[in-house]
Amino acid sequence: MTKEKKPQQVFTLLVEIGRKPGDGLPKGATGAALMCYASGVDEPEAVRETVAVLKQAELAPLDVNGYGTLEERLEQGHDISDEERGLMERALAENSVIVAQMTPFFEDTAGGPH
Repeated sequence: MTKEKKPQQVFTLLVEIGRKPGDGLPKGATGAALMCYASGVDEPEAVRETVAVLKQAELAPLDVNGYGTLEERLEQGHDISDEERGLMERALAENSVIVAQMTPFFEDTAGGPH
């Protein structure tokens, strides 16, 4: 009896990372948010692969939020650019994790939002 292989899908993930020596984040950053597109047969697999890749890259993943597949995001009314769709297609074609955007966090010493 052969198990039917599920097709790969691409999931949009927002990963919060902390600081770690050699992580390449800007001086003074306390961490960062990474927008990633990751392929997997389901979201838990995409999350596991993303965390593994980020750890290999000397990053310290702290938390992952999943935003679903392209279809799920469209159903939720998300506006998805051609550039974003292209990165998703690339993640699927390469069976990979693509970091599309990094936003560093800085602690505000004045106490207000930064």
